[in-house]
Amino acid sequence: MIPVDDLIGLVRAYNPKTDEALIRKAYAYGLEAHEGQFRHSGEPYFSHPIEVAAILAEQRLDDSAIITALLHDTIEDTGASYEEVSALFGQEIADLVDGVTKLTNLQLSSTETKQAENFRKLFIAMSRDLRVILVKLADRLHNMRTIKAMRPDKQSQKARETMDIYAPLAGRMGMQWMREELEDLAFKVLNPEGRASIMRRFITLQNETDDVIGRITLDMRQELKDAGIKADIIGRAKKPYSIWRKMQEKELAFSRLSDIYGFRIIAQNEADCYRILGVIHQRWRAVPGRFKDYISQPKSNGYRSIHTTVSGRDGKRVEVQIRTQQMHDVAETGVAAHWSYREGVRSENPFAVDPVKWVSGLNEQFDDEEDHDAFLEAVKLEMYADQVFCFSPKGDVIKLPRGATPLDFAYAIHTRIGHACVGAKIDHMRVPLWTRIRNGQSVEIITAEGQSPQPTWLDIAVTGKAKTAIRRALREVDRGRYIKLGREIARAAFEHVGKKATDKVLENAAKKLRVEDGEELLARLGSAEIVSRSVVQAVYPDLIKSEIEDVDASGAVIGLAADQHFDRAPCCQPLPGERIVGITYRGKGVVVHAINCENLSNYEEQPERWLDLHWQDGKHPAIYSVTLELTIGNDAGVLGRICTLIGEQKANISDLRFLDRKPDFYKLLVDVDLSDAEHLHALTSTLEAETDVAAITRQSDPARHRQKAGD
Repeated sequence: MIPVDDLIGLVRAYNPKTDEALIRKAYAYGLEAHEGQFRHSGEPYFSHPIEVAAILAEQRLDDSAIITALLHDTIEDTGASYEEVSALFGQEIADLVDGVTKLTNLQLSSTETKQAENFRKLFIAMSRDLRVILVKLADRLHNMRTIKAMRPDKQSQKARETMDIYAPLAGRMGMQWMREELEDLAFKVLNPEGRASIMRRFITLQNETDDVIGRITLDMRQELKDAGIKADIIGRAKKPYSIWRKMQEKELAFSRLSDIYGFRIIAQNEADCYRILGVIHQRWRAVPGRFKDYISQPKSNGYRSIHTTVSGRDGKRVEVQIRTQQMHDVAETGVAAHWSYREGVRSENPFAVDPVKWVSGLNEQFDDEEDHDAFLEAVKLEMYADQVFCFSPKGDVIKLPRGATPLDFAYAIHTRIGHACVGAKIDHMRVPLWTRIRNGQSVEIITAEGQSPQPTWLDIAVTGKAKTAIRRALREVDRGRYIKLGREIARAAFEHVGKKATDKVLENAAKKLRVEDGEELLARLGSAEIVSRSVVQAVYPDLIKSEIEDVDASGAVIGLAADQHFDRAPCCQPLPGERIVGITYRGKGVVVHAINCENLSNYEEQPERWLDLHWQDGKHPAIYSVTLELTIGNDAGVLGRICTLIGEQKANISDLRFLDRKPDFYKLLVDVDLSDAEHLHALTSTLEAETDVAAITRQSDPARHRQKAGD
């Protein structure tokens, strides 16, 4: 465990004016609060917050961020309260600690709808104070560095969440070093054999080529010296995951990969950057199509650098990045540059761009998106995508994600231009709307009066902004027709049970189904997004029950052959009412998976094994087990009340296992037998309303069902 004097020494090295007394106070407070708590490795728990603080100190962050790191688990895991932290350390630090606590409780890898809601909360937290995210990223980094102490199933869950969410988020915020380390640590857990293979081949290559990095570095230094240019040169090999991803994307064997070495040249000023580029291209042959000038066209997170790839010794390709020291600081620390110190004062870096603008823009962009899946899809597209730079006919620079089309370009200019788009020209040549735009191209949009978005555009557009605008327009175009059709469907459905579909009844149904209002309910009913049975049942549940036939468990799934039997996949535990597919096994019948199950990726290259299945309509028996993870208060009678609530919802508890016991809470897994997805929703809603239930999530564990693709 890092002593307090050593931690203060790290901070004082870049900020001599640090409030040493306040850091000591926070250190002592956290040490006492976490007394008696231990990590999975057996170490005192407080060693973790100290390491998180040290990671932030390496990024030269301010005192508030360092103290937040020391206290970031106190409100969640100890008896500390927001009021106490605020009284002792001030409201700013208390707000930061509270923000980190709330982020920790977000289940970003949960079900799609829940995940979309939590992403909204994530962006709100980022908008308020980005230091919350910096502390959370450092927290995740240290947890990944020490992940071996966790159970294998937890390792897989955390690694997948890191790969899917935290690593791309770090990259989007400009913290490339953190993204690379997070990716590589997650890669080590998710595919240890693949990483070990890369490492073995890389060591063999090093032995064959001797010290290629050292030799190329010396060559570059000599060339720059001859040209009278002073600069620092840093050579390195790319991370194993970066190499692996390139192999997968380009479908290349390791032996055919060329640019696995990278060099960074730190120049003294911007003019020298371009002089160095000329020296490099005079000495080594430039590889066509691999030049990018991010100095004249910076990325949205402030990243500036010149990228080029050249053929070095023995024809080996190497990537060269050329930038100034200030550009390098932004490239290394990204958003952290806003709070970093140099020589005791906050550094004013002219190249640091505040990603709050990106987050705020994203929030505004998707505020009107009601569909949770659409919101989540759009957010991930925005967060994970690399960018290309193209030009309007007037010379304006438009930034788009890689793979964007002229449609995305049109909507990036203005929604009205996108709606009226009938064609496009790239570099003065007419092209189809699905053409992918490349860096540096000029794009011209052809419009026509009377044009409106087409449903096929959803498959062409890439950006979240374009997809959202197209969906909204399509809904508006068809809305009148859908409302009229929905009203007729509702009238017939309610008359069938002897009732009338009055406006008041429809408003009541909309409220029960969590739809905005009665008119929106009719529109969704007319577009088949909601079925009439659900609408009637929402208002008159007793009347509709008599219409529902009981479903025999043996025939619960439609789409199987007469001699086939099915089993539910233990990894995703699909329920009636959820979209499903089947995977066939020799001698094992069919295993039914939820449509969003991660394990389905194992069978992408075996389409012959996939079956299109769906659940039988009707009332299913409560025999389908689902695992719920509950965090509940450690008080007398709480567990008994939880079990009673589950029983009152007519759900049977088939198993119960404790995961963690703390002085203030229990974390446990509960297996409950349910009838369908609506039954699950009713149960979780009831449990979430219980004040002693701090968190509830449905478990989805790919590790529970690892079958070889050839089975």
